[in-house]
Amino acid sequence: MSFITANWNPLGDAFYRKTELYDMCWNLRDSGLRDSLVAAAHYGGPIALLREPQRRSPSSRPQLEIYLASGISITSFPWKSGPVVHIGWTVTDELLCVQEDGSVLIYNLFGSFKRHFSMGQEVVQSQVLEAKVFHSPYGTGVAIVTGSSRFTLATNIDDLKLRRLPEVPGLHGKPSSWLVLTQDRQTKVILSNGPEMFVLDNTSCTPVCPPGLSPQYGSVVHMCVSFSYKYLSLFTDTGHLWTGSSNLQDKLSIVDTKKKTTPNQMVWCCRPQSQQLSVVLMWDRLLLVAGICGDTIQFPVDDPCVLVGELDGVRIINSTNQDLLQEVPLVCQDIFKIASMAPGALLLEAHREYEKSSQKADEYLREIKEQSMLGEAVRQCVEAAAHEYDANTQKSLLRAASFGKCFLVDFSPDQFVTMCRELRVLNTVRDGAVGLPLTHTQFKQLTLQVLIDRLVYRQFYPLAIEICRYLKIPDYQGVSRVLKHWASCKVQQKDLSDEAIARAVCVKVGDAPGVSYSDIAAKAYECGRTELAIKVVPYLCLTCACACACACVCVCVSVTPVCLTCVSLSLSLCARHLSLSPVSLSQLLDFEARSGEQVPLLLKMKRSQLALSKAVESGDTDLVYTVVTYLKNELNRGDFFMMLRNQPVAQSLYRQFCKLQEQETLKDLYNQDDDHQELANYYITASYREKRLETRLSVLQKAVDEFNKAKNEFAAKATEEEMRLLRFQRKLDDEKGAGLLGLSLQETMEVLLSLGLHKHTEQLYRDFRLPDKRYWWLKLKSMAEKHEWEELEKFSKSKKSPIGYLAFVDVCMKSNNKSEARKYVSKVTPEQKVRAHMVIGDLEGAADAAIERRNDSEMGAVLSRCSTADCLLIDRLNRARVSASKK
Repeated sequence: MSFITANWNPLGDAFYRKTELYDMCWNLRDSGLRDSLVAAAHYGGPIALLREPQRRSPSSRPQLEIYLASGISITSFPWKSGPVVHIGWTVTDELLCVQEDGSVLIYNLFGSFKRHFSMGQEVVQSQVLEAKVFHSPYGTGVAIVTGSSRFTLATNIDDLKLRRLPEVPGLHGKPSSWLVLTQDRQTKVILSNGPEMFVLDNTSCTPVCPPGLSPQYGSVVHMCVSFSYKYLSLFTDTGHLWTGSSNLQDKLSIVDTKKKTTPNQMVWCCRPQSQQLSVVLMWDRLLLVAGICGDTIQFPVDDPCVLVGELDGVRIINSTNQDLLQEVPLVCQDIFKIASMAPGALLLEAHREYEKSSQKADEYLREIKEQSMLGEAVRQCVEAAAHEYDANTQKSLLRAASFGKCFLVDFSPDQFVTMCRELRVLNTVRDGAVGLPLTHTQFKQLTLQVLIDRLVYRQFYPLAIEICRYLKIPDYQGVSRVLKHWASCKVQQKDLSDEAIARAVCVKVGDAPGVSYSDIAAKAYECGRTELAIKVVPYLCLTCACACACACVCVCVSVTPVCLTCVSLSLSLCARHLSLSPVSLSQLLDFEARSGEQVPLLLKMKRSQLALSKAVESGDTDLVYTVVTYLKNELNRGDFFMMLRNQPVAQSLYRQFCKLQEQETLKDLYNQDDDHQELANYYITASYREKRLETRLSVLQKAVDEFNKAKNEFAAKATEEEMRLLRFQRKLDDEKGAGLLGLSLQETMEVLLSLGLHKHTEQLYRDFRLPDKRYWWLKLKSMAEKHEWEELEKFSKSKKSPIGYLAFVDVCMKSNNKSEARKYVSKVTPEQKVRAHMVIGDLEGAADAAIERRNDSEMGAVLSRCSTADCLLIDRLNRARVSASKK
């Protein structure tokens, strides 16, 4: 296996290797990548080239070309918009083109324009000098620096919120170097301007000095941040490379590169959990790998290159090939380095000897078993296979692992089987025709679901379906989702007839679970192909809704097919096969079981009444509200109300909405339906919104009339009394300035009592036939609050209290007037005597009353209130309880 380590280069305690990914399929001109804006997406994504972006002649425009990572052309078209400053890819493989005027144009992978946005009106005048596309927890962002030396950020292009950062003191034009940094969900800009460095955030511009980077090292002219935004590297004009944490708190190393010219590119090269970090610097003829250990590796460069930082390495792209530079994973070092005695290395050697039918295989196995490391050896071989790009090396390692696991009793094969499946998928997508050069580390970070999405986005539908089936992904997450995307793209093809597309969709999709035919029809409708939208699902059996568009189905012209199962159920036959009418649009959508998918499409196609019926049948109130709102805007008022009348559920829901949002519309609904009871209730509610008394009384009179029409005598009488109370309140307000208008009857009497207007209170008491108990409570509380104790005593003697006299004791004690409270204790009924004495704190009296009544629970209550100082009273109560229990 010495050929495996032939391209290993030592760097400190680690090794670095450069693996060839592709011989690029593109046919670039002599200039190669020179004089072009180049952007390559992360995770083996596509490559975009804008040739000669500064060319502005209408007769000779720049050319925008998009390729797969392997160099296979996807699309190419002349650039007809303004001058482009920068291009970059989003996390969803959409191309961003930032122009000098601050406009950002977004294209999909196939060069179709999607949308655009602006980085601000002020940018149009000052122009964009430099721009960067970056990724953050919020999504894909864009940062620019303008001719006025101001920075503007958009942290998420899908939720555009522009942030203009503070001015940088002393900055004229663009800085020497700058980058965007995302830390703790905050996005900042780090920049250098001559010998000074600054950190820009939303509110401040802070000067910074990286630890260990003294002025003798010169000014920072280039900088880059690691893939994880954890580390930062700075290159100075004296040729020194500073590396450290991105928060500029810790220094890792300072390396003298011996090169004082500014590198063309600088990218971090480090795999997750690596201890040997490094930075890759590229000049015109040199590629330098500088480790934090101080060592370097040099590679010659013949053609102009582009470096693409990845999660676990760096892709190096030139006009002829593409390589992956990365640190050799530790497990691969253990297995393949010369004279290694690691368990995995011994197992690999044992398998090689076994294939030669050599007895040395047994010796190697015995050595591993004696160390009890056979399980570890299998694990190492499986893990190492994941990190190898060459298929033959993968097979050697996996065969060694398979050989070793045969000698293990309790070995679980899950990891081995999973790795075999994942590597087979990876080797397939790495093929040049697919062009996704993912490492296993990137694949695990990206997740299988995203990989399927990327294949679907690139329209590799057969491959995506085969992978889903091979990995046994549930249909609704795998095959069905791919078929749905395929069908949505299929209906947009303009070179095929509606009939051909409809047949193809129904044959392919069939009854795949999770595929919404209404979504497919909606896509066709959005493309202006209404007839196709109607025909997308006509090959479904009207009886059982199964998709059987195949040889067993009737496919007569203008005849809806029916599956043989339903034919066997004695359906009527036509002259040739079956006599069925063509499927209407409403019938097509009946096959869509989900009303949430069905109703919006019906609304789009102007089938409003049917949409309302379907929404009501679904039982989804939000869906009903959606349809009702749409109908309200589309129909005139009379037709709208008539349609609601035919749908009682929708009408009821709309009434609930109007109660909260549209009161006037509610009145019109009640009037049309002659609903006098609800109309009266509406007037009652409306009266409280009126400020003038005359208007309020007028509205209440309307309520009385409606209550009478509804034969609700009680409500009519109550409303009339409300009107009488309002007139009484207005009269007193005019005479006394009491501020009574709008208060309830009880609140009115409370105010009158507090003002000492007892005659008016009694008048209300008599006129409105207030219960005696309520009236006595009102007067009792009012007098106690005003401390009118003599009046209270007179009131208590006026006649027998309907609320008893314990209430008098309570209100006196609440006012902390024990002497007054004692006056009423004697008047309390025997059943309440104990409680009355306890309220005023008279335990002796409470004990006497309890003993007199011989009530055990009352004596117990008094005992619970006694303290240790009341020993005589406690003894007396205990004797009384014993005596009472004997009798």
